[in-house]
Amino acid sequence: MKTDFDQLWAALGIDPARLLDVLKYDPQAPMIFKSGIFLWLFAGFVLVYILLRKKMTARLLFVTLFSYYFYYKSSGMYFFLLAVVTVSDFLIARLMARATVQWRRKALVALSLTVNLGLLAYFKYTNFLGEVVASLTGGTFTPFDIFLPVGISFFTFQSLSYTIDVYRRQIQPLSSLLDYAFYVSFFPQLVAGPIVRARDFIPQIRRPLFVSQEMFGRGVFLIVGGLLKKAVISDYISVNFVERVFANPSLYSGLENLMGVYGYALQIYCDFSGYSDMAIGIALLLGFRFPVNFDSPYKSASVTEFWRRWHISLSSWLRDYLYISLGGNRKGRVRQYVNLIITMFLGGLWHGASWNFVLWGMLHGVALALHKAWMFLTGRPKGWRPAGIRRVLGVVVTFHFVCFCWIFFRNADFSASMAMLGQMFTAFRPEVFPQLLAGYPEVFGLMALGYLLHFLPASWEGVGCRVVTRLPLWGKALLVVAAIWLVIQVKGADVQPFIYFQF
Repeated sequence: MKTDFDQLWAALGIDPARLLDVLKYDPQAPMIFKSGIFLWLFAGFVLVYILLRKKMTARLLFVTLFSYYFYYKSSGMYFFLLAVVTVSDFLIARLMARATVQWRRKALVALSLTVNLGLLAYFKYTNFLGEVVASLTGGTFTPFDIFLPVGISFFTFQSLSYTIDVYRRQIQPLSSLLDYAFYVSFFPQLVAGPIVRARDFIPQIRRPLFVSQEMFGRGVFLIVGGLLKKAVISDYISVNFVERVFANPSLYSGLENLMGVYGYALQIYCDFSGYSDMAIGIALLLGFRFPVNFDSPYKSASVTEFWRRWHISLSSWLRDYLYISLGGNRKGRVRQYVNLIITMFLGGLWHGASWNFVLWGMLHGVALALHKAWMFLTGRPKGWRPAGIRRVLGVVVTFHFVCFCWIFFRNADFSASMAMLGQMFTAFRPEVFPQLLAGYPEVFGLMALGYLLHFLPASWEGVGCRVVTRLPLWGKALLVVAAIWLVIQVKGADVQPFIYFQF
């Protein structure tokens, strides 16, 4: 006999079993911003969020529960790690504030480092370290079947910024576990950044909910722009060209390999900055402000400038909590250069447990040290930037150095990187360029569009944002619908995960 609930489901045309499957974690399809399930859930979330706008505690609890569900849809039952980090660092910070003896404060911050970096080391580096030890001792190592929880590198670093700032007496510890759980788990930036500092975000938590016209308009602008970057430009050139070249570089000419590298440089930028834009935009719609995470990095005229524009939340985190802790530039120039190389070595290792990431980080570290040395030898003041033709040449050289490093970042093994470079230097074959354009017109059209938009003056973005802000509500809604329609037209059969999910 059918129950009232069965009759209700039947009247609505909903299969409860199918609905349950959709709401459960699917390791083959983790929930991301551009997925259909997120759009439907977010629509319902916004409705409840608005209803709770004047009930502070209930709203914070609701957002925190939704954030945990969002993480469950990304990593399954590993959401308990998020809870472990949250509770442990909350309690450690409270104990640290009460400690009157310095050695106890040091012991507590060391405990926080052990918990966070210990989790990170186990899930991310166990197999890598096992293989290194086996290769050094001549033994064998069978990798463990360890699942890497999505975004663990991001939320552990974010939580560490809180305990370290409490240790340095730069902020006061929170008295509410709910507030801290809200900060660590806030879903827009949970799985792929930006890494939001406690001192920037925590003061916003208990403010009355307010979304100005400027915040709403900029939020819509960033969400639409990020969606187009990721789902149109990045995904299309990746699936239809970049992946093919990197899968077997020896089958392609040097020119095709070079275009593949240019394509990957645009792909990873559009993928990661697109996610960051969507995260910042969603946060604005909910009344919160995140720091900018990308600032047209390929416009940089030096590798130092590049790291002030690329993944700003990570580079500033490494500077403030690692580079400065190592001594920064306070212990002489040679030590400064060594500190830069160590910082970027560990920054490369943060990206993944693989020698290709280590090499990528080391290349950038050495380049940063060489640039600092050149600035000193030529008497350039700190923050000096070239102008005119020097800047143009600097941008060209820096872009190609970054692209050279992307080869090692993208390829999982050194031999593939060398094969790609070998094709470029021994079988370039520029005569195939017309055929290449004819064979991949959409790919190169999107690449040209992506780079053109990237190198436009920053003021143009401000104009576009103001235009969207001035649109009536129905105009903004139409813009979002048009962006979703465009994504549907160009997307492949499978949803492409964000590149930085693996980090």
